[in-house]
Amino acid sequence: MKLITEIAEALARKLSWELADVLINISVPPRPEMGDIAFPCFRLAKTFKKSPGEIAADLKRSLEDEADGGLKGMFQALDRIEAAGGYLNFFIRRDYLARTVLRSSIEAGLKPGSSDEGADKTVIVEYSSPNIAKPFHVGHGFSTFLGEAIANLFEFGGYHVERFNHLGDYGTQFGKLIVAWRLWGDPDALKKAPIGELTRIYVKFHEQADVLPELEDEARAAFSRLEHGDPEEIALWENFRDVSLNEFNKIYDRVGIAFDNTNGERFYSPMIPEVVETLKSKGLLEESEGAQVVNLDSFDLNPCLILKSDGSTIYASRDIASIIYREDVYNFFKNIYVVGIPQKNHFNQVFAVMKRMDFPKADDCIHVAFGTVRFAGGVFASRTGNVVLLEDLLDTSVAKTRALIAANNPDMDDHEVDTIAEQVGVGAVRYAYLRNGRERDIVFSWEEMLDFEGDTAPYLMYTVTRCASLERKAPLRLLERANHVSDEELSLLVSDDEQELIKEIERFPEAVKAAREAYEPSIMIRQVMTLARSFNTFYHNSSILKAENDELIVARLALTQAVGRTLSAGLRLAGIEPVDRM
Repeated sequence: MKLITEIAEALARKLSWELADVLINISVPPRPEMGDIAFPCFRLAKTFKKSPGEIAADLKRSLEDEADGGLKGMFQALDRIEAAGGYLNFFIRRDYLARTVLRSSIEAGLKPGSSDEGADKTVIVEYSSPNIAKPFHVGHGFSTFLGEAIANLFEFGGYHVERFNHLGDYGTQFGKLIVAWRLWGDPDALKKAPIGELTRIYVKFHEQADVLPELEDEARAAFSRLEHGDPEEIALWENFRDVSLNEFNKIYDRVGIAFDNTNGERFYSPMIPEVVETLKSKGLLEESEGAQVVNLDSFDLNPCLILKSDGSTIYASRDIASIIYREDVYNFFKNIYVVGIPQKNHFNQVFAVMKRMDFPKADDCIHVAFGTVRFAGGVFASRTGNVVLLEDLLDTSVAKTRALIAANNPDMDDHEVDTIAEQVGVGAVRYAYLRNGRERDIVFSWEEMLDFEGDTAPYLMYTVTRCASLERKAPLRLLERANHVSDEELSLLVSDDEQELIKEIERFPEAVKAAREAYEPSIMIRQVMTLARSFNTFYHNSSILKAENDELIVARLALTQAVGRTLSAGLRLAGIEPVDRM
């Protein structure tokens, strides 16, 4: 809000401070009766040799002396200033707050909190990254939904975002898969259920290798042939990759996620010799038990393995190659990896190697870590037995949601029930991944996930439908006026509930910015939930369509529209599409 900057500028002049120092110290009081903006005076006591309370009182008098002069504009927006308990508290005029915030919301349209701060800057977000030939499980859901939300937040800030799905499509496990396929593969089964068939033969390989250890040697030989470009091995590998990606794309299509780049580990493997030569030329490679490593003692880390003793590559060396490639091709501003907490040490090592290589953007490579997934009340049932498929989780959520929607809307046709259940059910799963700090483990509970009154996507989505319903029910002449609401009408929104709601709308853009800077969508999610709670309090305590006069109805409709736009924007940033009915 412009007013905050004006207050900060006035205080900076009085104190001979830099504007940024004042802005850092300005805060929002915990209770409305304490004001709208607060400036603490405690750190000034030593400088001015007065108590914080005296300093606050002096500042109050000094500012008020200019109320009819240089600060006239600022005081037109203020109701009063109070000095209390060492704080200087500013009370904003309610009509000013209503006009300013809602006019800004109207101007922002469907993208409140968006900006162009990232213009001409490219951000790479790597997320999801399942392993070829392996089931797409609920753990991948964490990376997938968290990564998409982070990508959305950066796009909202005007950045050019490249979405990378760094597929796990290389390594010794593919030698095992090649051997297993030649021994036990069923082409018909591969066509019907690709991941199931590839999982079956991979499991069988390990079972048989306990009895026939020579299979491990065959697997290493097969992977070596693959690394050296053997046409038969490459053909098998490409088939495994293609059928796996087709299965993964069914999930991505369902949740509305599309990637710009699906280069996996094998794509970067041919670049490793150049990486090795660079490390050698800089004197960074050392031999350790036949392997080639980079010493990271100065970072208090174990050595980073670059080449195994047999000369084969490892995923650390492929990640180093990928960073160099991404900078060469994309000139990235940030290179973000949305990968689980267990990989923290790996990324610390890789980024440390980049620093030792004098790579200029080593500090712009970011590991966004996240926790694990558990289920309340025991193991979640899954088609694969010991692995919980994301598809099963989505199906169950949609089925349970459908039963609730059908029960609450007996007159709704089946097609509409199915459509809404899909959106709400998938949204409920996504929200469960995003609502808490990303490094916290997720514990799924159906009772919590689908609670229409809880901290859930259904609650947020139902609040959006409530806003839409009010617009549908409003007389057309008043709705038209709300679409072109006047400042005089907005100035009527001065009740406690209205003012609290307006303040929550105002806080949304800052929450979006904070979420982006911290790579933490839950910051934005919490603000959206607070806004929804505030609106529902207002809804229950105030008459919107039956207010005492047309002007107030129009103003409250405009307020409702602003809430709906803001909630919808927050949901879409989380990857959740709002619905009009539930």
